[in-house]
Amino acid sequence: MAHTHWKLLPEADKPLLFRGAGSLVSKLLYNRGVTDPSDAETFLKADKRLAIDPFSVPDMHQAVNRVYKALLSGEKIAIYGDFDADGITATALLVQGLSELGGDVVPYIPHRMQEGYGLRIPALEKLRKQGVTLVVTVDTGITAFDEIEKARKMGMEILVTDHHVPLAELPPAGIIVDPKRIDSACPFKEFAGVGVAFKLLEGLLSSGGHDELINSSLELVTLGTITDMSPLISENRYMVKSGLRLLHRTRRIGLVELMNVAGIEKSRLTTDTISYQIGPRLNSAGRLDDAGTSYQLLVTQDHQQARILATDLEEKNKERQRLVAETYEKAHHQILEDGADRVILMASDADYPPGVIGLVAGRLADEFYRPVILFKIGSDTCRGSARSIPEFDLMEALKKCHHLLTKYGGHARAAGFNTHTRDMQQLQKRLRSLAEEQLTGLDLRPHIDIDAEVSLSAFAGGTFEEMRQLEPFGMGNPRPIFLSRKVEVVEQKLVGSQNDHMKLKLKQDGIVWDTMGFRLGNYLGELARHIDIVYSVEVDNYNGKGQLRLNLLDFTRSY
Repeated sequence: MAHTHWKLLPEADKPLLFRGAGSLVSKLLYNRGVTDPSDAETFLKADKRLAIDPFSVPDMHQAVNRVYKALLSGEKIAIYGDFDADGITATALLVQGLSELGGDVVPYIPHRMQEGYGLRIPALEKLRKQGVTLVVTVDTGITAFDEIEKARKMGMEILVTDHHVPLAELPPAGIIVDPKRIDSACPFKEFAGVGVAFKLLEGLLSSGGHDELINSSLELVTLGTITDMSPLISENRYMVKSGLRLLHRTRRIGLVELMNVAGIEKSRLTTDTISYQIGPRLNSAGRLDDAGTSYQLLVTQDHQQARILATDLEEKNKERQRLVAETYEKAHHQILEDGADRVILMASDADYPPGVIGLVAGRLADEFYRPVILFKIGSDTCRGSARSIPEFDLMEALKKCHHLLTKYGGHARAAGFNTHTRDMQQLQKRLRSLAEEQLTGLDLRPHIDIDAEVSLSAFAGGTFEEMRQLEPFGMGNPRPIFLSRKVEVVEQKLVGSQNDHMKLKLKQDGIVWDTMGFRLGNYLGELARHIDIVYSVEVDNYNGKGQLRLNLLDFTRSY
């Protein structure tokens, strides 16, 4: 039996063959919602035609006018960001962009442990004492009602740029640039926070003549968009494809040093490299200490400082990995004791490191295929970090518990919140009740959307290179997944420091394929001589091989 639901995506009503695309790529395009020949060409080119008018984003005209007023009158401007990679890249983008336009600009990224997420009144008071009169938020601010009101009373104006879903009411800021506003007519709304910041910069530069600044900014947009797992469709696809080309030859010395320390070849940088290697390192500073380290790495012009910062981030990332492993073991044990068959899984501890509980919740949600909420218990306040599955919308659930929360925000699949410690048990009870209403009776196993059933010989010749026209892959444009039946297993072994990966040689039509099944080591005993496999095809660059390899996602015995 397969370990996941296999869903073979339906065929088109009539055969499709797009110009410049073979039959398999045409099928892949159709699976991604592309049915018109003109749309196919635009999707594959992923050029500037996908870009939307920055002034279609709500309040963009007012935002551009207000920022230019501040620039012309010499006001001191603060860019107030979040401490994750999206917020850090967005902060760097606007600080560098407005400085280039002659602005008096300072960055402010709160300390996760000492200050917490979002706009904070003590931070605003500190900025006011420094002479700041305009605060531009990036990747935050859409739910900061009290803080924005307090800033107004202090004589500061808050210009909100954010990409999170607003609550029913907007905060009392005069200008709120958020494509997800209820009244938004923006043709594309799925930007990361750094994408919204870029649209503001684009609006400011609409007169033209700033190509180098735009290109440098697209590097940052690419890092933030991928790391924040924003869908790589529409304009995000264009920006990330352009940004990857620029990153292959980046002159941003901090990034060059970070890639050197991490053993990443600049010319081979991909969305996966950013997701699994660069993004975690940029995030590690904000998770454990001060995100300013990552910010400085992105903006420094000093080679020695860049090396020091890159080395520091490498060490922080190792510490982050250690904390994740320890916290995972503790939370995993608690969940098993409580009963892993529940429809929603929760664990709590006073010693959970707040910077990594979201990562651990995500890992547990993947493992058990259940919504997972981890609580760090404090004497007065508990912090919660939640990760979910497609069948359960976290933000909708938290909205129904708003009376028990002091602060919350996020997305359908990932959210965070604060609650009074005295209310934690009542909150847990309410969340469990909501999950039981929605999830009881469902077969809670992950599903895999399969693009096509093919034989392994389908990837001979130039088919794989033709498929690469669909890159960059990521959220919203997943790497193509295939099903092949009656594949022969000719070699098998466990690999990895904990023997948790499966390495195989599979044979079909006289061709032997190297195959890796990451985190499938526990299923080695279920292999038969012939199996049906679900997999993606990728280039194995380990030790400079550059050969095609199958990435095994699931399998079952052939019958």
